[in-house]
This record gives sequence, structure tokens and C-alpha cells, in this order.
Amino acid sequence: MQEKIIILDFGSQTTQLIARRLRELDTFCEILPYNRFPVGDESVIGVILAGSPYSVYDPEAFKVDLSQFINRIPVLGICYGAQFISHTLGGRVEPADSREYGRANLGTVDTECPLFHGFEPDSQVWMSHGDTITALPQGFHVVASTGSVKFAAYQADDKPVYGVQFHPEVAHSLQGTLLLRNFVVDICGGHQDWSPRNFVETTVQELREQIGQDRVILGLSGGVDSSVAAVLLNRAIGRQLTCIFVDHGMLRKNEFCNVLHDYECLGLNVIGVDASEKFFTDLDGVTEPERKRKIIGRDFIEVFDAEARKITDAKWLAQGTIYPDRIESLNITGKVIKSHHNVGGLPEEMHLRLCEPLKWLFKDEVRRVGRQLGMPEHLITRHPFPGPGLAVRILGAITREKVRILQDADDIFIQGLRDNGLYDQVWQAGAILLSEVRSVGVMGDERTYENPIALRAVTSSDAMTADWARLPYDFLAQVSNDIINKVRGVNRVCYDISSKPPATIEWE
Repeated sequence: MQEKIIILDFGSQTTQLIARRLRELDTFCEILPYNRFPVGDESVIGVILAGSPYSVYDPEAFKVDLSQFINRIPVLGICYGAQFISHTLGGRVEPADSREYGRANLGTVDTECPLFHGFEPDSQVWMSHGDTITALPQGFHVVASTGSVKFAAYQADDKPVYGVQFHPEVAHSLQGTLLLRNFVVDICGGHQDWSPRNFVETTVQELREQIGQDRVILGLSGGVDSSVAAVLLNRAIGRQLTCIFVDHGMLRKNEFCNVLHDYECLGLNVIGVDASEKFFTDLDGVTEPERKRKIIGRDFIEVFDAEARKITDAKWLAQGTIYPDRIESLNITGKVIKSHHNVGGLPEEMHLRLCEPLKWLFKDEVRRVGRQLGMPEHLITRHPFPGPGLAVRILGAITREKVRILQDADDIFIQGLRDNGLYDQVWQAGAILLSEVRSVGVMGDERTYENPIALRAVTSSDAMTADWARLPYDFLAQVSNDIINKVRGVNRVCYDISSKPPATIEWE
């Protein structure tokens, strides 16, 4: 049984960062809505209550029944979580005299507290809250303070319950990872056995038990997620797996042929399907981004369903869905942030059952698993690419001519990154066609009205947050010149310098 830490989500933007830090500590964890703690799950060795945009005394504030886990397993409250524990058990939480955001230093730390073993004097932490704890419940005592926050951290006198009003998960809390390790390993007794090798061995066995002698169809996209899922399934069930690589007409330039060759070299059983006519027909005149994603998701399933009827006993559809896909697609308030291809557009009744062997992994973990499986590096380090392809990088209606323009511009940009040794320095890059915009230009002695291209390149570790890549000006100038001179229909190139949040990596 895989031991795990449960992280209860109260709506904070940094909840996913807590999970990332725990995974970096080789510890499996799962993010669940605040009201869905898995009572009775004996694999849970600890629980973390994360932050929230609410105040604990707001009428709409999210609340959890602490008796589900306090006195049963170790508990750590972070920011709102710490305030909620204190408030619920009889302490006092009030608006701070001034909102506390940014760097602070722990001027007083009780290093005898297991949570703070190994902490240095004046350790820097990151505050982000408008309320503060002004009195602790009976049976609790303070273990860390800053110059302005008396109860920066506390613990219970006689049980493993801890709270911190700062955010150990962010990089500005310089010993935050140590604090989380102390909680996971020393307090919860975690064995740090979540590793690529362990994952591969466990998942291969689970897939064999789940699938039995059934046949499986896997929808390949050419990206690292579906590729790793295919190789993992191939190791588990061999020729029971049939991979289908669909050309929806909106892949990168020459991608269909190149990727099919790669898959054949991996020994996968792959069928290539040119379904571009269907996709272009169904997308005709559609401009709304969510409708594009839903249509493409639906058409993918229809294509797979048609192929499944040609394969005897096909009962499973495998996908390369990863954890951030599922986290981003629906938050705890029930509001869709955006639909991902792997989790949106699925019909209510499927001809095939769903198999998602990577659904608990972050992107960097997927790459580590790919290396454990012995996959070639050029497939493992490939940038993420949206399932709907260039359809969500064309702002406006989709046509074959617009796709041609974007493929040519994107190819110049991506190849330029490779040629200049910049490709592996960015997380994701691509070109966007602003097809609803006409910009004026001059070529030769004539005025032109053509489309702008926006270039996007970001740095990230898991796509939950991202910053724009500081690419060299000379490189950007050369790429701009090449696109304008070589791609018919483009007369202007821009570079996107937006971070996520507030922007997203993709434009649609």
C-alpha cells in the first residue's frame, strides 16, 4: 500500500506548490477538496491544511471537520489552515493591523520543535495574509515568531498538530523544504519511497491487474505525456496495446511523419489516421476557445471509437492525462479554469473505458519515468504541446491557410531555439496567429495588411506557474526577420512577456 500525505485544498493558488515540494521529497501526496478527506484510508500518514482566499470568520469560508484526523494522524496547517485550526479549537484570529505580505525573518525559533529541526537563526520566510492569530487555543504553544507576527508557528502540547502562518512551499521561504521534510519524514514517519522506479514497477503490475486480457487503444499526440503512457502500457501488456496517432490537421509542420517514425523505433504498435478533413469541417466558423476544445475532444473520441470497432475486444481508451490537467480543469468552487483536451469533451457514454496511468504525475515526474523506461532523450525533453494543437494558437476561426501560416512561423521559431541551444532552457514555446487582427506594414514599395504573429516562450517546473523566458534580443530579432521574410501572410512579430498567473501559457 502506497503511503501518502493528503493536502486539503481551500482554494489557495499555492496549494499545488505544496504538492510539488512533497513530490520532490519522494513522497506521494494527493490534493483533495477541503470537504473530501478520505476517512478510513489507512494509507494516509498525515494531512496538510492549505491556504485560502477567505478569512476564517467569513460566512462563506470553507470549513472542515477536524475530528476526522486530529488525534489520529499528524496535522500541519499552512496560513489559512493554521488560522482555521486555531480559530476552530478556541484560539482567536483577527484582521492584522497591516496586511502581511512578503519576506520576513523568524527572529525566534524553537528548534526543539520537530517541525523546525535544523533551522538556522533568522531564517527567511514568506508571509501572505491579511488576518493573524492573536491567541492560541488552550493546549497549544508558540514555536516561532517574527518581528511583527508573534504566533508565526505553533504546536499542540500533547499531539502532532502544527500550524505556520507563512508559506513554506514558496521559494522565498528559504528553509521551507526542510520544514516540509521534517513534517513528512520525522513527524509522519514517511519513507520517501515515491520514485520513478517504484512508480514503474507498481503501475505495470496495477495495469496488468486492471486490464487483464483486454485490448487497449491509446490516443497518441506526439507529446511526452502520451508517449510515456504508451511505453509504460507497452511494458505492461505488450501487443494488447494498439496506439492511434490522429492527424487532425493542426499538428506542427511535418509532425505526423516524424512522430510516427519515432513510435515505430520504440516498438509500439501504431496506426496513423488522417482525420483532418473531419476536424476542419466541424471547426468551420467556430471562434470560441472552449467550443474549439470541446469539438476537438469529441472528434478525437469519435475517431478512436471508429478505430476501436476494427480491433477485436478493444475495451479501454488510454490517455496521457497528468495531474496538473486534472487540478486546473476544475477548482474546488466548481468553476472551470480551462478545459484540457484529455479531460474535456468526453461524451457521457463512451464505447471505451478510460485508463490514465500517469494521472498522479507532474510533468517533470513524467520525464523521470520516461528515462526510467529507457526512452530517447529527444522525446522526453520535448516541449508540452496542447492536445487541440494549433487550433488554440489561432485566435479566431480555423482554416487550412491559417494553419499553414502558423506551421511555417512556428517551425522557424522552434528550429531557431534548437539551433541556438535555447530549446532546453525553456519549458514551452510556440507561435500564435492573431488571425482576427490586421496590421499595416510596408514590403518593398507597397503597403500591406496582414496578420501579426506572437511568439511565446516560458520557463516553469510544472506549468502551474510560469514566467516569460528572457530570450536574447539578437535571437528574437533574427526569428522576427525570418518569419516576416519567409512566411507569406505575416508582416509583424511580437513577443509575449506575460507571466502565469495572471495570464496562461496558451492564449486560448
